[in-house]
Amino acid sequence: MAADFGLRMKAPPHVGGFVKHEILEPLKLTVTDAAKALGVTRPALSGLLNEHVDLSPEMALRVEMAFGVSMDLLMRMQNSYDIAKMRKGAKAIKVQKFKRAA
Repeated sequence: MAADFGLRMKAPPHVGGFVKHEILEPLKLTVTDAAKALGVTRPALSGLLNEHVDLSPEMALRVEMAFGVSMDLLMRMQNSYDIAKMRKGAKAIKVQKFKRAA
């Protein structure tokens, strides 16, 4: 049986928005300059910042190495976002409740 520990955000923010608003904007970095610092293409970073793609572990490590924001924090944010997105669509998933034979 699944246990539910703690409170869960119903609509956690996409980690791309966090990176954009909490890291790049305060540093006044353009997407191009940030992509160079991270060693990725501009389109790859833009996709994340515009919330079109999810954060990969590799990108999280790059952000940690370049800007000092914990990879663990970023991946927890991505996980929370993924969980909320999946729960939102849970009604479309059909399963049968398991019942142990007596």
